[in-house]
Amino acid sequence: MKTLYTATAVALGDGRNGYVQSPDGFLDAAVRVPRELGGPGGATNPEQLFAAGYAACFHSALKLAASQLHADASGSEVVADVMLKSLPNGGYGLAANLEITLPELDRAAAEKLAAKAHELCPYSNATRGNMEVNVTVA
Repeated sequence: MKTLYTATAVALGDGRNGYVQSPDGFLDAAVRVPRELGGPGGATNPEQLFAAGYAACFHSALKLAASQLHADASGSEVVADVMLKSLPNGGYGLAANLEITLPELDRAAAEKLAAKAHELCPYSNATRGNMEVNVTVA
């Protein structure tokens, strides 16, 4: 594969209770363990950041797929839910649900477009076979 872009982020402090920053200064955020996991909450967390990245990336793939298939993706929306799960070996894993809204398309066309986007999206390609990802059309 040819590298098109490299993103860099640095984690500082105490991991999930620390900070993340990018050298260009665009990302500069506290991260905290969510209250649901017994942490203090009050800041973003790695799963939220992953969900935001996946939603934005998939939405771009959806727009690209729409242009390739000559479909109307106006008013579209992607909601990404990323779940932290415990594994039988004591480790942790992730799963994701992507909910796609395409108000200008009928269900069959929307499902075709979402499937094409799932083939194009770098997050989908990186996670395929590594974590459960469910794509549904609202």
